Amino acid sequence: MMGYRQVEQGALFYEFSLDTHVPADHLLRSIDRFFDLSDLRAYLRPFYSTTGRPSIGPELMIRMLLVGYCFGIRSERRLCEEVDLNLAFRWFCRLGLESAVPDHSTFSKNRHGRFRDSDLLREPPRRRRRGSAAQAGGEGCGDSPRP
Repeated sequence: MMGYRQVEQGALFYEFSLDTHVPADHLLRSIDRFFDLSDLRAYLRPFYSTTGRPSIGPELMIRMLLVGYCFGIRSERRLCEEVDLNLAFRWFCRLGLESAVPDHSTFSKNRHGRFRDSDLLREPPRRRRRGSAAQAGGEGCGDSPRP
């Protein structure tokens, strides 16, 4: 007997949580447990203008850079595409399903301008950690090749 024909019909409401779709043993969960960016906004405040259109949050930019580093994504264009598509990356970057991922050009301008002027990316990351890399699940994100 032939099955029923399924017709695509969007639901009015969806109940979906990114948290339940990221495995407990995922690398980004381990990093998130120990990665603290609570003081980042205050540290970067002098590098942001008080007028004009709101910029992309520094926490999002740093989290995206960390995803790129840990998963070997070298291109900013590719990084933005991957964060847009991957649920674990969205969860780690605190982006909901409907949240927009920054355009790669905006991402680049922030990284090459604002972050370069602040020396944030050259500063030892230990002041932003809640624990050690060994506790987070290994020697370091970029130390071993991906399977």
